[in-house]
Amino acid sequence: MKAILERGALLKALSHVQSVVERRQTMPILAHVLLRAEDGRLTLAATDLGIEAVESAAAQVETPGGATAPAQTLHEIIRKLPDGAQISLSHDPAAARLEIVAGRSRFELATLPDADFPRMAAAEYAARFVMKAGALKRMLDKAKFAMSSDESRYYLNGVYLHLAQTEGGVRRLRAVATDGHRLARIEADPPEGAEAMPAKGVILPRKTVTELGKLLEDAEAEVEVSVSEDKVRFACGPVVLTSLVVEGDFPDYSRVIPRHNDKRLHADPKLLAAAVDRVATVATDKTNAVKLTLEEDKLTLSVISPDNGSAAEELLVGYGAAPLEIGFNARYLLDILGQIEKGDAAFFLADPNAPMLARDGEDESALYVVMPMRV
Repeated sequence: MKAILERGALLKALSHVQSVVERRQTMPILAHVLLRAEDGRLTLAATDLGIEAVESAAAQVETPGGATAPAQTLHEIIRKLPDGAQISLSHDPAAARLEIVAGRSRFELATLPDADFPRMAAAEYAARFVMKAGALKRMLDKAKFAMSSDESRYYLNGVYLHLAQTEGGVRRLRAVATDGHRLARIEADPPEGAEAMPAKGVILPRKTVTELGKLLEDAEAEVEVSVSEDKVRFACGPVVLTSLVVEGDFPDYSRVIPRHNDKRLHADPKLLAAAVDRVATVATDKTNAVKLTLEEDKLTLSVISPDNGSAAEELLVGYGAAPLEIGFNARYLLDILGQIEKGDAAFFLADPNAPMLARDGEDESALYVVMPMRV
């Protein structure tokens, strides 16, 4: 194999695919990236057996063929070469070496047989639909903060993508995540073809959600989404990301979304986030609890820590219901406030023991739920 291409194109493709490689591997080949040169393109692929990233770049192919190379090392070499450099990649199967030449720089990396590189098996996808990269990225980005990291509840370690029907009978594409303490639900109009998705939906693994966030750079680009019972594939331009889905059933999240919270609080999200962050400075790391005391058009945030001291801050807010005291984890509040984009944060409360519902102003496409704490 021999191919020549520009450093920027190679670095972009290599940066995308090598990030799926795990640093600790039980199989040496999984620490490698697969390179295949043919038909005027160099295609790169990497996998951890659960997720596979493939991207191609235009190249001058002098000798078609394939090779593998240590992903992290190859990425570091290309990253450190000068901008605009023309890079020559040559593989000698007999010597099991990949030669990298750019100007006066020359490297040789040990390779493994490209035939041994594992590829994700093809799947019959029940549903295929196209949506804007920006729309898909928004759904995932707004939901992912609520994903669980508890491995014993593996079915919560991702974002649940599915079709749902509203009380008014309207079909919506939803992304939902929860860790049992907070929940995020983001929805959009379903693209044509999404109706064929598996009835129970799919749970995108945490790593898949993270990698997609890196790939969906151009908000106006179109992403082809293909979904089967056990796999999901995202194709955007020269990039294809294929992933297994999380096995198991996502819980019935609708049961924890409050429907009768009649006390409404609205506040500037940036001012409220800054105040929460300040008073939480003295909170204990274990609970990170902050108390909200609500009176007419006034919110008092307070923290009392036996070890660290106390803090309090008052804010002018919109609130006209009965006085209320309720506690929350400060980190959870900050995560939700960080999602507010379109106006005031709107919070709906009932009593000190009931979950709180949050919305991004009047935006009906996103809602958040956070469980209270005793303070």
